[in-house]
Amino acid sequence: MTTYSKTTALMARGRDFLGSDFAILCGAMSWVSERNLVSAISNAGGFGVIACGAMTPELLDAEIAATKAMTDKPFGVNLITMHPQLTDLIGVCGRHRVSHVVLAGGIPPKGSVEAIKEFGAKVIVFAPTLALARKLLRQRDGGGGDALVIEGMEAGGHIGPVSTSVLAQEMLPELAEDHLVFVAGGIGRGQAIAGYLEMGAVGVQLGTRFACATESIAHPAFKAAFFRANARDAVASVQVDPRLPVIPVRALKNKGTEEFTAKQREVAARLDEEGIAMAEAQLQIEHYWAGALRRAVIDGDIENGSLMAGQSVGMVKTEEPVAEIIAQLMAESETALSRR
Repeated sequence: MTTYSKTTALMARGRDFLGSDFAILCGAMSWVSERNLVSAISNAGGFGVIACGAMTPELLDAEIAATKAMTDKPFGVNLITMHPQLTDLIGVCGRHRVSHVVLAGGIPPKGSVEAIKEFGAKVIVFAPTLALARKLLRQRDGGGGDALVIEGMEAGGHIGPVSTSVLAQEMLPELAEDHLVFVAGGIGRGQAIAGYLEMGAVGVQLGTRFACATESIAHPAFKAAFFRANARDAVASVQVDPRLPVIPVRALKNKGTEEFTAKQREVAARLDEEGIAMAEAQLQIEHYWAGALRRAVIDGDIENGSLMAGQSVGMVKTEEPVAEIIAQLMAESETALSRR
């Protein structure tokens, strides 16, 4: 195996934390980050992450078991904090002795981090601001995360308001010495990985770059849409009602992006007419995305489905095996570091 000595040295803390050869996480993409892609990434030396999304505990149980049958390498599970069965999903992870749990979608509910740590797993959290990052990492041995992902607005799926480069400049100098920080959002080349590692990151997370891998079960039409797209085609959704604080989603523009605007208006109207709780309203939005994603990823409906993609989509031009993608990223990073 090629050693990529300079890159792996800068990734040392991230590699030790993940238990993988390379500190390259795969972002959790609903319907895409399942047993086939996750196991392939872990087997190739990266760190695969199952996207639980809207799965029931029974479905997650089957997905973890199937993934374990395909790899003996470490992998993680991404759980959405607003999932109504979060406690049960954590229990499923515990029964399978999942080594790492990623909590995404908001501030973890009280007791959730402790419940994960109780069965020995490491907790990875997301934070869009320095203040929230410090809060989530403060009690590392109790209710705080063990590692942090900072994800910029260039990413696909749910995004924050600040670019990756600005987040990295703001947060890495403040956090990287004492904490494990992974950088995500818009990363498509190894040269960018080298830059963030030199700034103090212990690793990176990529989603879009892996979405069209050979091992990805995404429909051929879904992959073809990625191959045709450029960065400007990956647009962020618009919030139509200030009472419904919907997290923006970045996806390739199509009829589905227009339908999401209509869905927001529909849910906002239900807030008025039926008095449903805000949590229920937001959950309806999540269920909409789960269905729209399935239409695109599984059924190949690229007009009405959701083609979640980051702005790095323009760098995805062909279907490649996961091992080749990771090798290329590492080689590009190593070349960049060798030129310093």
